Amino acid sequence: MLWRDGTIVPGTRAPLDHTDRGLTLGDGLFDTALALGGRVAFEDAHIARLCAGAETLGIPAEADRIRAAMRALAEQGRGEADRLAIRTTLTRGSGPRGLKPPVDPQPTLFATAAPSARGAAFARLRLWPTGIARNDTSPAVRLKTLGYLDAVLAAGEAAASGFDESLFCNTRGRVACAGTGNLFALFGDRLVTPPLADGVLAGIVRAEMLGLAGACGLRAEEESLSLPELLGAEAVFLTNSLRLLAPVTAIGATAFASPDHPAVARLSAALRSAIARACGVAEDRVG
Repeated sequence: MLWRDGTIVPGTRAPLDHTDRGLTLGDGLFDTALALGGRVAFEDAHIARLCAGAETLGIPAEADRIRAAMRALAEQGRGEADRLAIRTTLTRGSGPRGLKPPVDPQPTLFATAAPSARGAAFARLRLWPTGIARNDTSPAVRLKTLGYLDAVLAAGEAAASGFDESLFCNTRGRVACAGTGNLFALFGDRLVTPPLADGVLAGIVRAEMLGLAGACGLRAEEESLSLPELLGAEAVFLTNSLRLLAPVTAIGATAFASPDHPAVARLSAALRSAIARACGVAEDRVG
């Protein structure tokens, strides 16, 4: 399904100006959210992050219009078995040739919804450390921009090596993130995740994890980690809005018993409850 200009149409095809800077330069942002029971999980946080990123880039963004697009698509999934991934895309719109942003941008906003497999939530993952460095020196690295080519290449590399996802270190050799999510490591009662300054996107579920840690008996900390330090963790997991909390069972040749770690189980249960409350559904619908 596609939302465009206040209308939902079947499929994903609609006219697009071929000088749109999102298409020609990757000049824009996107957001991916989970919808259950006709409601978007953590809706306010998704909209706030998209609007904040747009402000950073100087792209006009209307929170109410973004909310209307997300909700219109989410409401198509009110059936008992419906679970939707909603992607909202905002570009700077069309413009003349060249890199300089137009003085008066006319942004393009559209959103799509597609079925999201329930089995992807809380599913185990194996990570492949890629040699592609996350550019922590770039302001764009902390925004969910349309330029994902490094992640695309790393995903192909991981798949070719028999792994599910890639793991990025930054230009200083510090752990940054996975190709499509934030990373967390458990060291005793410490729940550690790399700081945003290390080239990390401020993930929506990442923020939830930091907020839920205390009630799960953990001390949440943002701390730089080298890859050897990460490999020494008791458990590692990835978070994003569709996988939710994915226990990591291997990073390269190093195995982890993350799915069996009691703290991972507590955090998974707490996140499941938070999403169920946000969407007004039973916990068993979350995954």
